[in-house]
Amino acid sequence: MALPLMPKATAVWLVENTALTFEQVADFCGLHPLEVQAIADGEVAVGIVGLDPVANGQVTRAEIDRCEGDADSRLKLTVTDIPQSSAKPKGARYTPVSKRQDRPDAISWILKHHPEMSDAAISKLIGTTKPTIQSVRDKTHWNATNIKPRNPVTLGMCSEADLEKAVALSGRSRAHYDDATPAAEPSAEE
Repeated sequence: MALPLMPKATAVWLVENTALTFEQVADFCGLHPLEVQAIADGEVAVGIVGLDPVANGQVTRAEIDRCEGDADSRLKLTVTDIPQSSAKPKGARYTPVSKRQDRPDAISWILKHHPEMSDAAISKLIGTTKPTIQSVRDKTHWNATNIKPRNPVTLGMCSEADLEKAVALSGRSRAHYDDATPAAEPSAEE
């Protein structure tokens, strides 16, 4: 079940500003009824400022009034038609220290199985640098003797969906490049 943003702050506001039962507030906020009772008694969430769910568009005033009149009914979150964005951080991808030694193996696997991928796509997918990719490709990497091609998905460097997307994009851009270059015309001498 979907919960409101900042459930404890929402519970504080509902306890202070409505006549809802503890069970109704607990059910709406995903808390235990005893915790809501402790909020009402001032034992829990003393420093938390209440968050108005009506002002945030999480519930309507009519819905609160309906539930205040009937103790058996439950509050329902307002369904919004605004699409929720998936928060994806911009910038360099962080790789934990314990997985950094696996990067050359992942690069080697991609170079072996998907040679059509550009260095920029590999760099973005795995979170590495172009000089590292080039040194793995040329076998001039400082640890070249110990590099074994291993799938970056199984190493935890990227997800299967990210890998498929990168391969599809590189294949599409490569096909677009091949379509844009004119084919060599056979010469009259042949």
